[in-house]
Parts: sequence; structure tokens; C-alpha cells
Amino acid sequence: MKAVWATYTRELRAYYFSPLAYVVLFFFLFVTGVVFINLVGSLVDPRVMAPDPALSYFFRSSWLLLILLAPVLTMRLISEELKSGSIEILMTAPITEAQVVAGKYLASFTFYASLWLPTLVYALLIAQQSEVDWGPVAAGYLGILGIGALLLAIGTFASSMTRSQLVAAMVGVALVFLLFLVGLFEESVTHEGMKEALAYVNLWSHIDEFSRGIVDTRHLAYYGTGVLFFLFLATRALEDKKWR
Repeated sequence: MKAVWATYTRELRAYYFSPLAYVVLFFFLFVTGVVFINLVGSLVDPRVMAPDPALSYFFRSSWLLLILLAPVLTMRLISEELKSGSIEILMTAPITEAQVVAGKYLASFTFYASLWLPTLVYALLIAQQSEVDWGPVAAGYLGILGIGALLLAIGTFASSMTRSQLVAAMVGVALVFLLFLVGLFEESVTHEGMKEALAYVNLWSHIDEFSRGIVDTRHLAYYGTGVLFFLFLATRALEDKKWR
């Protein structure tokens, strides 16, 4: 645990002292701010049907952030170490590949979660204007964190495959976008088994359900399994590079 903690704190400091962190923060707050302004407009304009629950629109509009944030936040995690050669020094320390991956991944998740923390202010502001059901709000944030955890694991795996941060980001975006893309084929599939499988991995429907306060434990199990799977692949990729 000490090795994981050391890697975690080192990586978390790198996030908060990196110029990229502030670019990401600005982009994040800009997008969520625009979504919030649109939401407020729908609540105060009697001609527009307001979403119910009130914040469901906010969570459903998060798909673009989810697709872009995870690959950007993870693209440098391992690829930067591979490019600079510092990964070789790290591997000579009393630390395993799994501990390196776990520490770096947990740092990325912590930073990701901290980005969403200021948006709680939006919920409090909405509560001043209309009645807010806090159950769907809690479910919405649970979904944001659960889906984010999965996508960050995918991004970590992509970063372990290449020395180029740009390539890692592109591969991460492609893999993440693929998970969202399968939702477009769910309705066109006639085979019942395939239809259920696509519904199980369809992140569009997951976001919609969480935003309406529906918490399906199968979704959470899917995210947990996916995180372990992609972190395992990242660990194996590091082990493979170690013996080359």
C-alpha cells in the first residue's frame, strides 16, 4: 500500500501543478456553465417544458465531457514515463507494475472527481428556484463517477500502449466513443440476446437512468468489472515492455 500511496501522491501533485489541469478545468467549467444556464432558462421560461427531475438535463448533457475528459486526463499517465525513460527507473524500485498502474489510476480518478465537486453549487442554486429531489441528484453523481471510473481505466490502458500522449489520447477517445456508439445499434438489433448485451453496455441509457434516479446495480458491477479488466491490461502492457 505504501508503494501505491507514493505513486498516487506523486501523480496527484503532477495533476494539480500541470498547466493542462487548468486548461481542462476551464473547459470543464465552461461546458457545465453553459449547460447550467440552459437549464435555468428552461426552469424560468413558462413556454419551455422543464426537465423532471430538474437536474436530469444537466447529467444527460455530460456525455461530451465524459468522452473527452477521460482520455485527456489519462493520456500522459504512462506514455510520458515511457517516452522519458523514467518508467525504467521506476521499475527498478521496490514496486510492482500493478502498484504503478493502481496509483496512477487512483490519482486520475481523484482529479476527475474533484472537477465535478464545484457543480454541486449548481444543484444548490437550482434548489433556490424550484423543488429538487435529491435522490436523482445523488444517483446522477453516482453515475458520473461510475462511468468516469470505467472510462479512466480505458484511458490508462491506452496510455500504457504507446510513448505518444497524442496517440494515447486518440486511442482513448476511440475506445470510449465506441462504448457510446453501441447505443445507436441497440434498437436496430432483432436478436434478443444481442439486444440485451448491447443494452448492458450502452452508456447512453446508463446516463439517462442515473439522471432519473434509477440505480441499477448491474451497471455498477459492469463499471467495476471494466475497471479491473482494463487496469489488468495496462499492467500486462507494462510487464511486457519491462522484458523487451
